[in-house]
Amino acid sequence: MDPSSSSKSPDHDDRSEAEATRPQPLEWRFAQVFGERAAGEDVQEVDIISSIEFDKIGDHLATGDRGGRVVLFERTDSRDSATRSELERQDYPIARHPEFRYKTEFQSHEPEFDYLKSLEIEEKINKIKWCQTANNALFLLSTNDKTIKYWKVQEKKVKRISVMNLDTSQSSDYNGTASSSSSSNSRALLPNGGCSEKLYNCTNNDLSFPPGGCSSLRLPVVVTGQDLNLVARCRRVYAHAHDYHINSISNNSDGETFVSVDDLRINLWNLEISNQSFNIVDVKPANMEDLTEVITCAEFHPTHCHTLAYSSSKGSIRLIDLRQSALCDNHAKLFEEHEAPGSRSFFTEIIASVSDVKFARDGRHILSRDYMTLKLWDLNMDSGPVATFQVHEYLRPKLCDLYENDSIFDKFECCLSGDGLRVATGSYSNLFRVFGCTPGSAEATTLEASRNPMMRQVANPTRPARTLTSLTRAVRRGGENPGVDGNGNSYDLSTKLLHLAWHPTENSIACAAANSLYMYYA
Repeated sequence: MDPSSSSKSPDHDDRSEAEATRPQPLEWRFAQVFGERAAGEDVQEVDIISSIEFDKIGDHLATGDRGGRVVLFERTDSRDSATRSELERQDYPIARHPEFRYKTEFQSHEPEFDYLKSLEIEEKINKIKWCQTANNALFLLSTNDKTIKYWKVQEKKVKRISVMNLDTSQSSDYNGTASSSSSSNSRALLPNGGCSEKLYNCTNNDLSFPPGGCSSLRLPVVVTGQDLNLVARCRRVYAHAHDYHINSISNNSDGETFVSVDDLRINLWNLEISNQSFNIVDVKPANMEDLTEVITCAEFHPTHCHTLAYSSSKGSIRLIDLRQSALCDNHAKLFEEHEAPGSRSFFTEIIASVSDVKFARDGRHILSRDYMTLKLWDLNMDSGPVATFQVHEYLRPKLCDLYENDSIFDKFECCLSGDGLRVATGSYSNLFRVFGCTPGSAEATTLEASRNPMMRQVANPTRPARTLTSLTRAVRRGGENPGVDGNGNSYDLSTKLLHLAWHPTENSIACAAANSLYMYYA
């Protein structure tokens, strides 16, 4: 047999098949911006966005700001508006990206003062979580440092008062509504609709009465019009349960309960009961001098209502099972990465603190963000992360300066795509990074929160991704960022992209740059 006609090796076929099925890097495009800042315009502190959250199906988006306001956006592009005949006439599907419009806003929290502790409680919204919808109404939880509120947003028809007892035939500006009824307030009304104008010196003759008064009295009628008005109503207030600042909330997949988290405790609430909560995690030592770590974030499993993950300032993630005991002092699993010998420094524990954790939609993986990296964890493997993505490695020589100006304590959020193939997180200079997390992927895209997201795009290192062990399949990539510090380009610590969210079903990202909400699609 001719050697040249021999079949290729099985290993080569496997590699070729893996490369063919590997997702290609996405090309991100600008979609929308809300509250765009003009050049040179100063940003008010109260307008800076502090929280972003898509609802479960991605038809609504909520943002909270430092002024205590919650702003809601709704999707306007109709994904299913085309008829079947129109779809059959199309040779190829039309790619649509999610488009949103402003829906409504309301004041969720007001500044308060704790007189017992002489402590000001700012109105800033720390977290927003969507709850299950019912009867065409939207429900969501919002929290500041101390108080959680349960909101219902619903469209209601506008009601008016009509069929008044007054003769309006000579009134030019009266339409039978209650808006003009105040014109007769200054008159002294007598029985049967009479009026003594002399007694009250009333000179308003817009409304006239028949001689001798009215023969009958007609009661005003409430009429419901066709105009709709969005009304936000606070259904419940969950307060006085935390001695320390609330850093996160997470609602359960059972649709009935949620947790609120501060530095030392996690409390479990029922949505219908606002005057009682149950403490399920308490890390406060008997002597506060023995305190070595605090809780930084917590999130429920997307489908298992008994499973909760919470992170700590030491870089660990604990998985607890609410079925084990009322107070979950013992974790079911512990996820942490052990530091290399001799690598410990003054900043080791500070940069290891986890600022955010998110479950993948399938519930199999957890994404965590610390100051330097993103880490992807497999729930079935607690020996170490399956992938580590370097985000701020270029800042490692600047840790002393970052500590002096407190930037090292910035808390960046992270998010995963709905299909679990990519992860994203923010950085400085209003940049955010998107990484591919499938095995062998080298996708690491740097984008800027502006109308031209690819403007700050930099070339990624050409070296191949380095697999650590076959057991952990851990991958490190995106390490050295040559476009920010390695090449001498400046980075702006004052413009930081802390908050972002990935659409649950499509490749669309919403991110906050100061008071502006930018949206991108791929």
